[in-house]
Amino acid sequence: MAALPILFTLVVMAIVVSGLYNAEMSSRAEGLRTLEESLRRAVVKNYAIEGRYPQSVAQIEENFGIYIDSRYIVHYRIVGANLFPEIMVIERSD
Repeated sequence: MAALPILFTLVVMAIVVSGLYNAEMSSRAEGLRTLEESLRRAVVKNYAIEGRYPQSVAQIEENFGIYIDSRYIVHYRIVGANLFPEIMVIERSD
């Protein structure tokens, strides 16, 4: 009978830990999505203003005030003068 409260406590703790882990994973995914979406909007805005796509991520950061956290790696590649650039954001592995 004394094992039942201990078992219940362990089950509750496992559920809480699982919930925290899922929340963290969701938060990380949302951060990636938000950054990539912000970069894409800035690229489109730059094209609308200047008639060309930005040449680098540094230019996007400077002109549009986008901050790229050191947790992320941004792949940005111009594929043609009038073609939307390749943009991919990935999280650095620790």
